[in-house]
Amino acid sequence: MNSRNDLDRLMERKGALAAREVAEPNVAMRLRALRVWQAARLARTYQDLRRDPRYRSALDFFLSDLYGPQDFTRRDRDIERAWQRLKRTLPSAVLGVLGETLELQSLTAELDHAMIDVLAPGEVTPESYSDAYRAVGRPGERRRQIDLIISIGAGLDRAVHHPLTGIALVAARIPAYAARFGELQSFLERGYAAFRDMGGASALLDIIHERETQLMEALFRGDPEPFGPCAADPVARG
Repeated sequence: MNSRNDLDRLMERKGALAAREVAEPNVAMRLRALRVWQAARLARTYQDLRRDPRYRSALDFFLSDLYGPQDFTRRDRDIERAWQRLKRTLPSAVLGVLGETLELQSLTAELDHAMIDVLAPGEVTPESYSDAYRAVGRPGERRRQIDLIISIGAGLDRAVHHPLTGIALVAARIPAYAARFGELQSFLERGYAAFRDMGGASALLDIIHERETQLMEALFRGDPEPFGPCAADPVARG
C-alpha cells in the first residue's frame, strides 16, 4: 500500500461490509459462526507445527492477529489515523506488513460475506463449508489471500532483521499509547516478537503455502474429504 488513496479504498471496502453487519444482525451472527469454524480449522491444520516451540509464537500470531474471529476495526482505524506519521517513522518492511494486513482483512471480509450468502442454514460443517466455498468460487482471490499471508510473514521476517525495527518500536510505544494507537502498537510488537526468535521463517512459510494451496485446490475439485489430517512435515521438526 503506497498511497493515501490505497488506504482510503481499503477502508471504504471494509466500512461497507461493517455497515452491513450493523444493519443486519443475522449477518453478524453468521459471520461469527463462519469465522470461528475457520479459525478452528486452521488450528487443526497446524496443530503439529504449534507443538514445535520454534514456530508456536508465529503460528499463534497468524491465527489470532491475521485470521482470527475477532473484530479488527479498532486496529484498522489506528492505522488509518496514524498512516502519514507511520510513513515517516517506520521501516518500509513494517509499512508493507501493515498495508498487506489491511488488504488481507478486506479481501477476507469480502469472501466471508460471499460465503454466508450461500452457506446452508444451521451449524457450519465441513460439507456445508465446502459447498459454499465452491459456490462462491473466485479462485484468483483465494490465491491472493494465500499470497498475502505468505507475504506478510516474509515482511515480518525481514523486519526483525532490520537493525532499526526494534528500536523504532520501543521508541514509538509511549507516544503511540498517548495518541490512542495502542491496539496498533500492540499488534506490531506481537508480530515482531513472534518472528524475532524463530531463526528464519522460510520453512514455515513454505509449509503454510503448500497446505493452504492444497486445501484450496481440493475444495475446488470437490474432494470428499478436503480437511483430512495434514501429515507432519519433517522440515517443521528440524
